[in-house]
Order: sequence, then C-alpha cells, then structure tokens
Amino acid sequence: MIAAQARFAKQSYAESTFTDTLATMDRRFDVAALGEAMVEFNQTQPGQPQYLQGFGGDTSNAVIAAARAGARTTYLTRLGQDPFGDALVALWAREGVDTSGIECDAQASTGIYFVTHGAQGHEFSYLRAGSAASRMTPQWLPRALVRASRILHVSGISLAISPGARDTAFEAMAEARHAGTLVSFDSNLRLKLWPLGEARAAITRAIGLSDLFLPSVDDVAALTGQGDPDAIIDWSHSLGAKQVVLKLGGAGAVASDGDRRERIAGLRVDVVDATGAGDCFCGNLLARLCAGDSLFDAARYANAAAAVSVQGYGAVAPLPRPGPVRALP
Repeated sequence: MIAAQARFAKQSYAESTFTDTLATMDRRFDVAALGEAMVEFNQTQPGQPQYLQGFGGDTSNAVIAAARAGARTTYLTRLGQDPFGDALVALWAREGVDTSGIECDAQASTGIYFVTHGAQGHEFSYLRAGSAASRMTPQWLPRALVRASRILHVSGISLAISPGARDTAFEAMAEARHAGTLVSFDSNLRLKLWPLGEARAAITRAIGLSDLFLPSVDDVAALTGQGDPDAIIDWSHSLGAKQVVLKLGGAGAVASDGDRRERIAGLRVDVVDATGAGDCFCGNLLARLCAGDSLFDAARYANAAAAVSVQGYGAVAPLPRPGPVRALP
C-alpha cells in the first residue's frame, strides 16, 4: 500500500509539473514536430483509378491540426528539391506553420503515398524509400527550434523511416529534455516500414523519454498482444510515460495522468475517410494543452476534432478549425 501511494503521489506530481511547465514556458512556438511529410493520392471511388491529390505524413498532419486549432507551430523535416516539396512548403506557409526548419535536398525526392479504400477500411501504399526525409541525421537537426518550443512531437514513423531518422528523433528528444521542452510521442506503428522486434525496441525506448504518450489500441496490441485499455495504460506508465491518452478509434479515447483516468466516448458521425484521424487527434490535443486545458478537457476536444475530420477525404483537407469542433453535438 505504501509503495502504491508513493507511485501515485509521484505521478500526480508529474501531472502538475507537466501543466505547470506549459503554463510558465515563454517560448516562440507551442509545438514543434519532426518527421516526414508526403504527397498523398487518395482513391475517391473504390476500385476505380481516380485519386485526389493531397498531403500527408503523420507529424505534418498533426502540426497543421495544431495550427488550425490556434497553436504556434514549426515543422522540422527534409524535402526533395522538386515540385512536391515546393507544394508542401507552400501548404505550411498557408497554414501558418513555420518553415525555417525545412531543408531541401537536390539528390533525393519527396515521399509519396497512396490510399485505397475497401471492406477493411483504408490501406496505405508508399513510395518513400531513399526520400529526403529518410536522409536526416542528428547533425542536421535544427536544435534551436526544439529549444524554442514548448512541446516536441515525434512518432513511431519518425523512428521507422531510416536508422538516420531514428537517431535524429532520439537526438531531438534528448535535446528537448535538456532544454525543458516537453516531449509528445505518438506510437503510430507501421509494420510495412520495419520489423516488429525492431519497432518494439525503439518505441519502448521512446515511451520512456516521453512526457505525453499517445498510442492507439491497435498499435499496442501489435507490440505487446495486450488489447485491454486499462492494461495498456498501466504498461505505458510502467515504461515511464507521465501522461497517456489512448486512442480507441471510433470508440473514443482513455486519458490518464497516472492518478485519474477518464473514458471519453466516441461520437457518432458519418465516416468518409479515417486517414489522418489519429494525427488530427494528436495535434488538437497538443494545441488545447498549450491553450491551458487540462489533459482531460484537451482529450475531449481532440476526440471531437477527430470526429469532424473523418467526414472528408484526405489527411489534411478535413482537419477542422475550432468552429465545427465546438458545434459538434
């Protein structure tokens, strides 16, 4: 009993430290995200060769979602020196996302992916091997932008696209911790990108470096075989995550600060395309935390934002601004 009381006291202190740190931080940016942005071709008619061109990349989606929710944001990545890279830079400029952490590579291309839709939902196919983003290294890392941000957001895909990108992501997390920048980590497991054992080792390490862990129930089930939400929350805290918000897809989410847990019910909407819904959730959650919401209020808002986002095609186009989110019953 004494050990349990000490554990919960420590976690409650961690929650207080997290929110107090955000409230007192005087930084140029609220959210910096690191990873790979891509050009998206989304199939609008199942079984037909008609694709809607858009944009994607999990951490890019999240940072745009945060910007639309009112956060001051910056994105850290490398792009090909090509028309797709130019289009992504123009997208971030339109969205108010700072692009001073972008480097263009004349020797590599911008990544592309395709989304198809069928009875099992949406499926991704990638053309990203050797992309400019996969060539990032710790020496390239724009450290000043990490230090200038209240939260650094990275993902399992940031770790998966290459060994160099993985080293860069871990270096960014270390730089954040040294600077007092909080670390947010979305597991976003993609087994097409790396073997399960390698993914498990890297993601487990990243969880231990995170102040806020944002897994999906499917990711953790694949990593551990565990599908029970409470057991997943316990596992996440045991690895060092101070706060956890478990995404349950259409069933909602579970938020935990280590002491209190709250189940947030899913919202009934007509789903058109779930591409990027989890990224939408993450970006809106981070924006609302930076705006001063509690973890639980921020998770409720993010849940509503994700419900709005699945009503349109693509990862970026349906990302909502606050009006439609607050209007959702």
